[in-house]
Amino acid sequence: MSAGVVVLGSANMDLVATAERLPGRGETVAGGTFRLVPGGKGANQAVAAARAGGAVRFAGAVGDDDLGRRVLAALAAAGVDTAAVTRAAGPTGTAHITVDAAGDNTIVVVPGANGTLTALAPAHAAAIDGADTLLLQLELPLSLVCEAAAYARARGVRVVLTPAPARPLPDGLLADVDLLVPNEHEATILAGTPDPDAAVRRLAERCDVVLTLGARGAVHAAAGAEPVAVPAFPVTAVDTTAAGDTFVGVLAAALADGTAMAGALRRATAAAALSVQRPGASDSAPTAAEIDSFLGGAG
Repeated sequence: MSAGVVVLGSANMDLVATAERLPGRGETVAGGTFRLVPGGKGANQAVAAARAGGAVRFAGAVGDDDLGRRVLAALAAAGVDTAAVTRAAGPTGTAHITVDAAGDNTIVVVPGANGTLTALAPAHAAAIDGADTLLLQLELPLSLVCEAAAYARARGVRVVLTPAPARPLPDGLLADVDLLVPNEHEATILAGTPDPDAAVRRLAERCDVVLTLGARGAVHAAAGAEPVAVPAFPVTAVDTTAAGDTFVGVLAAALADGTAMAGALRRATAAAALSVQRPGASDSAPTAAEIDSFLGGAG
């Protein structure tokens, strides 16, 4: 299978608990429901891109346990090629998520098998070869992310990076990134300024930037041009888990399919609006038909 989008990233099993409100430090609150949901930023983005109609291959690692088998099955069910996924001795990565009644969440990630990937494996390199777009995040070791970005750049493959979890990045990595997709918190850390507007302009001097703003939409910024606001679609959020992953997965799929940036951003924004109206992580990502129907109704 040739893939328009290759996602090199984390694959986890999400342990999701709901509560009326999130606990404070040292506090215990009563929960409502509990679910096991396949997740991880990389896997979430791969599922979102595939459901949106993209040809997607996922490259990463899961453990030699039942959770790993369930994660692989969920990826395959969404139409994601998993030939470049390796099986590591030990547990699959997990994310421990609490969601409150307003749909806000807190997340603790335990890397598990994801942490074993420190260098680009032959299977990962083969997956990147010939792809249109490589989609990266920061839940894998940074050494691998840097190596993969440089490998893709040398082969003319578009590199899209979601800089989460937020951390300062080496200049060499940003030099290999074509499109950076941070939220406000991540942008200010990367740019070294507390002002999100200034952060976007500073980052846009290095590469194209799409700043995600949650319910306020997004901003697209490129060097030498004024930032362009992309409004969000007004919806009532049930669960914001993986909304950002849905956004960037659908954005990458649309760009790889040849859609211009303005149209790709509109599809990504619609997909995120649909995802927050459903509980869960990867399982909240909409299909291409659902996105088309939503956009048709939005006018």
